[in-house]
Amino acid sequence: GGHTPAEVGKTIQEKLSAYVRDPQVAVILTELRSHEFLSRVRVTGAVRQPVSIPYRQGMTVLDAVLAAGGTTEFAAPNRSNLYRRTGSTTKPYAVELDRILKRGDLSTNFYVAPGDVITIPERVL
Repeated sequence: GGHTPAEVGKTIQEKLSAYVRDPQVAVILTELRSHEFLSRVRVTGAVRQPVSIPYRQGMTVLDAVLAAGGTTEFAAPNRSNLYRRTGSTTKPYAVELDRILKRGDLSTNFYVAPGDVITIPERVL
């Protein structure tokens, strides 16, 4: 672990050159399974700065949204969702971000898990 596809290709190319004249090697990544990739939380949609942030224990939806700079003026914060993949299924959890931000109602301020995606939709104008 810890090498880029180009670095792995160069190593294979150097080893092959003992057996093959001028070997051409291409290493293609087919699946991202690294801990670094899987242990991130992503915030997308009507936020000031969509982000992919490292997961930290105890992190909540609000923490992640604040890391994304908060919502834009076009957001529909009470229609937000937290998407969590478990096995082969992805389950949405409704997040009422406006209630969290304006009323201090933390009932939908869920703890996030590695790999979660939080989406804040735009409101219909």
